[in-house]
Amino acid sequence: MNTAARLDTIQRIATPEGCEIDLRVAGPVARARAWFLDFLVRFGVWLLLAIAGSVIGDFGIGLLLVGAFLLEWFYPIVFEVYRNGQTPGKKACGLAVVHDDGRPVGWSAAFIRNTLRGIDFLPFFYATGFVASLLNAQGKRLGDLAAGTLVVHVEATPRQVVGAHQDVGSEAPPFPLTREEQLAIIEYCQRAALLTPERAIEVAAAAGPLIAGLGGEAAQRRLLRIGNFLLGSHAAASNS
Repeated sequence: MNTAARLDTIQRIATPEGCEIDLRVAGPVARARAWFLDFLVRFGVWLLLAIAGSVIGDFGIGLLLVGAFLLEWFYPIVFEVYRNGQTPGKKACGLAVVHDDGRPVGWSAAFIRNTLRGIDFLPFFYATGFVASLLNAQGKRLGDLAAGTLVVHVEATPRQVVGAHQDVGSEAPPFPLTREEQLAIIEYCQRAALLTPERAIEVAAAAGPLIAGLGGEAAQRRLLRIGNFLLGSHAAASNS
């Protein structure tokens, strides 16, 4: 359902192996939260280096400068390559960096996207990167555009998919549906659990005559019941 894909930022990607996966693109707020957590981690390490450098003396100043350079430029690269695209901040926020086709990020892409952070930061507080993320449907900053990467939401445990097994009942559609309409409703029924409750209700409202006279959760439940009816019918047809 294209409408759902636009509303909930889920994008269906065809992998090099010929499979299709759904990726939920992260917005600027979630990414800013992850960046702030990573900043706190780097700042804590920097403080430890500063304390150690003050004890060592002149050599400590050099150690502090080298450490600050490594923290700023190699901290995100190393974590993204060796920790499945997740720095500590991204992991805490349930985010990860992947290639546009869903593949894990390698050294080249991680280096490009993080090197261009200096440009995204201009003129202050990632203003350029923020504007760039608003100007493309995938929420990419300039570094992501150059590296061919996406920042997406990941979940420790997959959400349950809504289908005929859900205890919402079954209801025949009020009028005959075309094959395309049936497939669209079945896909919604299978993907509703991947949406936020607000998005699921908003998408259900687009069903028009199928939910005439109903709104909110009542409209969503009717569409799920119709989807369950269609899923049962398709399963019966397959078994026969």
